[in-house]
Amino acid sequence: MPKYETTLVASETVAEGTMAFRFARPAGFKFEPGQSMNVSLVDPPETDGKGNTRTFSLVSAPYQTDLVIATRMRDTAYKRVLKEMQAGGRVSLRGPAGKFTLDGADARPAVFLAGGIGVTPFVSMLREAARSRLARDLWLFYSNRRPEDAAFLDELAALPHRHSRCHFVGTMVEMDKSNRPWSGETGLLDRAMLERHLGSLAARVYYVAGPPGLVDAMRKMLGGAGVAQDAIHTDEFFGY
Repeated sequence: MPKYETTLVASETVAEGTMAFRFARPAGFKFEPGQSMNVSLVDPPETDGKGNTRTFSLVSAPYQTDLVIATRMRDTAYKRVLKEMQAGGRVSLRGPAGKFTLDGADARPAVFLAGGIGVTPFVSMLREAARSRLARDLWLFYSNRRPEDAAFLDELAALPHRHSRCHFVGTMVEMDKSNRPWSGETGLLDRAMLERHLGSLAARVYYVAGPPGLVDAMRKMLGGAGVAQDAIHTDEFFGY
């Protein structure tokens, strides 16, 4: 993968415990929605046994000026340094990488199943689809504990108003712990919920991203519903 040097433009909180980081886009950095990049800290003030590099899906779309990632802010050396980094802080990038992307030759409706911060590649895909007026139905099912934990929730919920081929279904499984109103789904992301919104599941292609447990459960559920294994694409998000 090509290597680039760049700087942090800005950072912001996008949900409780989740931050987005915006980097200046180096000349020549081209990517497809759904791809990822490695972000390496340069001369960090602290480090640990996992090193100074992590892999993140790009949440920004190709048409946007900067490169943006979003991540849960765990108490690790890497995340502490990233959180405290000021605008102008230097990082090294490698990428883009990955094949978790839409196949332009496949006209089947695509269903995105996201758990927590696993939504990031889908934000990129949906932003690009809305801008290009993609003539293909895209469904996002987005599972979180509470609305407070759901990064980019308002933007994603508004997507159907921007492009009628984009559909959004959010579900919150711990609303008893929330202080925000929510009128959407409140159950676990399962076959019954998908069939309630989609009808038959077999004639679609699926993209699943989130914690390994969710990815494994969705793969098994889809297989049990008659979805061919080659119609299921996955991307696991580990809690580093």
